[in-house]
Amino acid sequence: MQRNELMDGLRGYFLVFMLINHLIFIGGYWMLLINHNQLAFVEDAQGFVFLSGLLVGMVYSRKMAKSGYEAASRQIWGRAFELYRYAMATVLVVLLAAMILPHARHIWFDWLGGTSFRDLLRLAAIAAFLFQPTFMDILPQYVVYMLLAPPVVWLCLRGRWLEVMFVSAALWMAAQLGLQRLVTEAVNNWLLRGDQQGIRVSFNLLGWQIVFFSGLVLGVLTASRKVDWSKVFRPEATLLPKLALSICIFFLPLRIATAHDLLPQSVLDKFTTMEVRADFSLVYLINFPAAAIVLVWLLIAGPKHASPRIRSFAAGARWVLSLSFLRLLGRHSLHVYVWHVAIVYLVYYIDQRTPQFSQLTKTLIALISVMLLSLPALWRERKRLGGEPPAIVPG
Repeated sequence: MQRNELMDGLRGYFLVFMLINHLIFIGGYWMLLINHNQLAFVEDAQGFVFLSGLLVGMVYSRKMAKSGYEAASRQIWGRAFELYRYAMATVLVVLLAAMILPHARHIWFDWLGGTSFRDLLRLAAIAAFLFQPTFMDILPQYVVYMLLAPPVVWLCLRGRWLEVMFVSAALWMAAQLGLQRLVTEAVNNWLLRGDQQGIRVSFNLLGWQIVFFSGLVLGVLTASRKVDWSKVFRPEATLLPKLALSICIFFLPLRIATAHDLLPQSVLDKFTTMEVRADFSLVYLINFPAAAIVLVWLLIAGPKHASPRIRSFAAGARWVLSLSFLRLLGRHSLHVYVWHVAIVYLVYYIDQRTPQFSQLTKTLIALISVMLLSLPALWRERKRLGGEPPAIVPG
């Protein structure tokens, strides 16, 4: 298939900053401050999940329209089980490393809990995605969502996408009300172990599904040509991007204030009830589409806008997302994501076993880690190196 360069660049961008955010050093390091999440309630995981849903909708709606429901479903479920194997393999490798490396079990205790190969109930919880070690929590989302994707794609192809989004919105609301706890509390008590951990997940599936399935719906509508984005995002049609930008500007000082503990406690107590990352709460639900609209308008309509300043912003955004390094990572996002987990665990282990690094050393380690992020992508494209580049779709 032809690939969309900018979409690959976006996924690569999210992977790079995901790695930077996940690297943990004693005393912290300054690179955590050069991130869009310092200026808006928008994070790499949101973009990564949304793009995955978008691609599923675009790719498999075409296959379903061409080959039928059953054939496309088998392909989607096959992909889901591939992701499942990678998720389980990642856990197994880290657990083996914890057995081999001196003091690794103690160093990684906050990330793994008391997980070991002797605890069969904990291993079963991991296999069922009820216990997710730190930084191993995105692939489980994809597996669950992709298992549910075939009927959703089918409904969207038949024009029932509004019903899909209504159900998605209802599930999101259930997550905000905590209705999942009617089931999870009992399961958590059953799974509770000596490390005082039962169910351990970073993302509420009921809340975050709206990110994936909204992307899937847009992907189906795009692939079936029911929406033409060049007509939606036009240089002269600036009302929508202005409204979206206004939302981003409104939340900008709030994001800075919450990041640096500048809000009064009385305000913070109220604000944080609507800013629960794990549930993808209201603040994130408002900010993510707003930021996405501004970026997409800039990429599609910006180059043709009358203002030289906007054209220069659009050119800058396109240049960043067209970087060959980011596109390389984006073409192999699954393997790069799994590899990033190994890098994060290794860097944390080294940092805990050595005297505290200087900020310069931490920066060098972070930059080297970013470079190492490309290893699985380079390995998978080793036959292509020196040959013709992959076919692309402009823009």
